[in-house]
Amino acid sequence: MTLAYDATGDGPALVLLHSGVCDRRMWDPQWSALADAGYRVVRCDFRGFGETPLPDRRHNDAEDVLDLMDALGIDRAALVGSSFGGRVALEIAARHPDRVSAMALLCAGLPGHEPTDVLRAFGEREDALLEAGDVAGAVELNVDTWLGPDAQEAVRDELRGMQRHAFDVQLAAPEGAGRIAVEIDLSAIKAPCLAVSGGRDLVDFRQIAARLPNLLADARHLELPWAGHLPGLERPAAVADLLTGFLRETVPVG
Repeated sequence: MTLAYDATGDGPALVLLHSGVCDRRMWDPQWSALADAGYRVVRCDFRGFGETPLPDRRHNDAEDVLDLMDALGIDRAALVGSSFGGRVALEIAARHPDRVSAMALLCAGLPGHEPTDVLRAFGEREDALLEAGDVAGAVELNVDTWLGPDAQEAVRDELRGMQRHAFDVQLAAPEGAGRIAVEIDLSAIKAPCLAVSGGRDLVDFRQIAARLPNLLADARHLELPWAGHLPGLERPAAVADLLTGFLRETVPVG
């Protein structure tokens, strides 16, 4: 099964990987800017998000993205990953280092990260709301937790829609569905990496971004003091400029 996706532009390939509370629509604000900068831009929905259904078996998101790249004839791509999408990008780059030219990770997750009490409390609260059937309450919890103060109300509404759809799909998941976890060796990653954190994000993701330069061969950390967990939705133009600048540095066009 191929992931639902969009593709536009010409030039070096760039794959955008969404967060676990969004779907590929989260990249709407950066979509045209990245294509106009000279890149062939692809964005996809992971299984259980957006227009990609969940199968009745276990799956691996990194393998799904690689399968999509193969189907599109992309041997090597830069990866931009937000939150969970950043975690998937790290898995791809560790397991298949020759297929990744660069990575920009926005408030990324990290395989094997031990959650702090703050993140664990969020997960417990979300689980309790969903078990009680209060899906709307769980949606609001996610909107309040993951968007920083710069997010406009229209953006908050967009996030509500994406998160509600994901919950509806995933709560109706067939028996046997789920993700396959894979152990990875971060030292295998060769691609240059920009690890971005938000000064108003949960401490877990700030810690992960700060650690990555010590775990990867070629990584640097940048903290955006104004940002929550989803800076691309909070200050879209600033993030488009940040990504374009990093990509021009690491994956030049022409």
